[in-house]
Amino acid sequence: MPIVTPLTKLLGIRVPVIQGGMQWVGVPQLAAAVSNAGGLGILTALTQPSPDALRAAIRETRKLTSKPFGVNITLLPAINPPDYAGYARAAVEEGVKIFETAGSNPGELIKYFKSNGCIVVHKCTTIRHAKSAEKLGVDVLSIDGFECAGHPGEDDIGGLVLLARAAKELEVPFIASGGLADGRGLAAALALGAAGANMGTRFMCTVESPIHQNIKDKIVASTERDTIHIFRTLHNTARVFKNKVAVEVVAIEKRGNAKFSDVQHLVSGARGRLVYENGDADYGIWSAGIAVGLIDDIPTCEELLKRLEREVQEIVGGLNRIVVSAKL
Repeated sequence: MPIVTPLTKLLGIRVPVIQGGMQWVGVPQLAAAVSNAGGLGILTALTQPSPDALRAAIRETRKLTSKPFGVNITLLPAINPPDYAGYARAAVEEGVKIFETAGSNPGELIKYFKSNGCIVVHKCTTIRHAKSAEKLGVDVLSIDGFECAGHPGEDDIGGLVLLARAAKELEVPFIASGGLADGRGLAAALALGAAGANMGTRFMCTVESPIHQNIKDKIVASTERDTIHIFRTLHNTARVFKNKVAVEVVAIEKRGNAKFSDVQHLVSGARGRLVYENGDADYGIWSAGIAVGLIDDIPTCEELLKRLEREVQEIVGGLNRIVVSAKL
């Protein structure tokens, strides 16, 4: 039996799973593989050096899949911000109809996408921000718990509570993000009221993921204790893989009164990108959620999504057997 949720109906997908829009990872080969397997693949706009490069990536993805896929645009704090409007315009002009947005002040982007008849999934780490995004007209909210890779916010609230609150308080469908890597997690998210799940770290560790085999092997060998938070003292917390560079960043922060300039040379995006290219897990900062503790293989995207479907069906069936009518 297929898994039918408001997410599968809205996006036209078979499995209620969205591949997270990860920097340097959300490229055509992965996005197309996820979409072909029944989920929603996501291209990461800022992985591309320019809006024109994003156009080329969208066209390449279309050659690889006829299924729906989306584009992620994450608004980052920066002295010289990227051409967000240019990336958005390029994607819309190329016919993309599904967007994942994240970061602060997404109002203008969301307004532009909605005015062009697009579906918007917005990532939030608090219910307060989720309600604000609802007012802006988003179609789906991605609720990111403290377990997630990247930026989990500053409130340290786990997904279990965030999702339960979302079910009580949100009007639009929402999906779970953070700490999800298998059918048990997806089934739990559905039980908590989510319409599906966003998985990032899990898709990093697939055959079609563009990252170096050494990094995939490192994820398989890791446990849930192998991530660490950096930028805590800078109030811009990020969960990354616990390697030598990340530990050094935390040590600098613990000295007190650390400024971003004190760690900038360690956390540059260029170094992080090279981790995925050269396979040296200690070369730079790279994102990983605590879902690494649940990952013990490197399947194709098709194998992974079929497994997720099967596991959810088995788990839900098992739960049905728990609830029985009592005969007095």
